[in-house]
Amino acid sequence: MAVYIARRFFFALLTIWAISVITFLIIQLPPGDYVTIYIAQLEATGGVVGDEEAKALREQYGVNQPFIVQYYKWVRSILRGNFGLAFEYQRPVSEVIGDRLWLTAALTFVSIMFTWILAIPIGIYSAVRQYSIGDYAFTFVGFIGLAIPNFLLAMILIYVGIVWFGSSVGGLFSAEYVDQPWNLARTLDLLSHLWLPSLVLAIAGTAQLIRVLRANLLDELRKPYVVTARAKGLSEWQVIFKYPLRVALNPLISTIGYLLPLIVSGSIIVSVVMNLPTMGPLLLKALLAQDMFLAGTIVLLIGIMTVIGTFISDLLLAWVDPRIRLENL
Repeated sequence: MAVYIARRFFFALLTIWAISVITFLIIQLPPGDYVTIYIAQLEATGGVVGDEEAKALREQYGVNQPFIVQYYKWVRSILRGNFGLAFEYQRPVSEVIGDRLWLTAALTFVSIMFTWILAIPIGIYSAVRQYSIGDYAFTFVGFIGLAIPNFLLAMILIYVGIVWFGSSVGGLFSAEYVDQPWNLARTLDLLSHLWLPSLVLAIAGTAQLIRVLRANLLDELRKPYVVTARAKGLSEWQVIFKYPLRVALNPLISTIGYLLPLIVSGSIIVSVVMNLPTMGPLLLKALLAQDMFLAGTIVLLIGIMTVIGTFISDLLLAWVDPRIRLENL
């Protein structure tokens, strides 16, 4: 098991390095740079930037240097913990993403909890009570959840909130707490607003996990070892929870690999629609402005969380299912 963990850890570090190179390369693929976008914005408002001033700006921001030099400076700043300078904000990237990262993490954590708390019991019930009225009802609701995009559901809720209740359901804070420092009142206000966008983000994931768990559990319940367990006198719930459920949970555990990146990115479109102060809109704005250090840092964090999530899911799968552990030793 130790060899298995060490090998997975080594490949995780190698993957993170590869992600950093690919991320920085992709950020620089579009033509132009931050100075190009900055000059275009000035000219759109009637401003004029001369060639010498443009050259000085490129030297100031270092965007005129070769790719390898820019990458080296970025990695060096990451190792120092400041992730470089966010050009548009003229502040270190770590300061720009600070509160937004924690808000995104809180939003995603609550949505993941919603997803698992709802999906696992419903998936078990649908498999055990196959073709019952409840199974048909949950199947119908699940298909609706898969069919409706999260951002469309967010728009519907905003419309209902404004038209029926006369108030907006967007944002994570009331107007009086948006720019306030953190205190107990602001934290309670966040909690009062957090559940609705978390539920919006959880709908599609819940519907998907219900279908996956139901299908896998149905497959396991038909296997001979379940018949043997029943023949030994175990109760129905003991039979379900002790054997087939553990195997059926494997696909759900493997989803950690793509759930953790949401802690950094959230849902960009839902965040824009609901005016959420999370990392998604910040990433979109950084990409449009070609703010390479800010955009690169966010994309890199998403990649790192994917690697960490995959590493954790590998370890959990090896712990839950000995077959996986033995096959990889």
